Amino acid sequence: MLSAFARTVVPLLGRLTVTTATSRAVAPGSIVAPNHTSLADPALVLAALHRLGTEPVVLATAGLWKVPVLGGRLSREGHIPVHRGSRSAAAALDLAAEALAAGRVVVLYPEGGLPRRRDPADREPGVFRTGLARLALATGAPVVPLGHAGARRIVSGPRIKQLTGIATAPLRRPDLHVHLGEPVRLTGDTAEATAHARAAVHDAWRQAVSRLPSAPRTSVRAG
Repeated sequence: MLSAFARTVVPLLGRLTVTTATSRAVAPGSIVAPNHTSLADPALVLAALHRLGTEPVVLATAGLWKVPVLGGRLSREGHIPVHRGSRSAAAALDLAAEALAAGRVVVLYPEGGLPRRRDPADREPGVFRTGLARLALATGAPVVPLGHAGARRIVSGPRIKQLTGIATAPLRRPDLHVHLGEPVRLTGDTAEATAHARAAVHDAWRQAVSRLPSAPRTSVRAG
């Protein structure tokens, strides 16, 4: 359902383009690690993966499971709730490991949450939490870094601006780009693996930003 929603809605909100660093499809049992900038970017990620023939399992905030009808559909499709800040948060990684063992592709946002800023600019990924590294090290699964740019042109800022952005996006048709980098194998301790993963996602993000037609006016900060 999430993928169907994304591939229907995203073309209405903007012009999405997708590039990859490899001609191979995302391998079964891979972890896709995107940067996280906007409430709109999960739709970009799912729409891009659908174009590449992948229907993933997504780790998402547990609050979505409280929404009537939606929660049941998410569970039936195998998506994984993350109870942030609770003792059961680690259980999500166990479920993700089971999904990887079954050959599913798992989407995990390493930053954990959205940036606390209101401007619409694309900026480098923030600090990564350790969940991605722990999952990759425990399972041996390859990590596919995914960078995207443009989502904040749809949704950013305070609530009123977010609603206005969604309402006007079909008229503005902002440019959106998703880039998948080469899969990486994380090694070493958790800190080393986390740093490696962030560098890979940062590179994929820079590729995405560079492919936007308005790249020269985009706020890009080296990291």
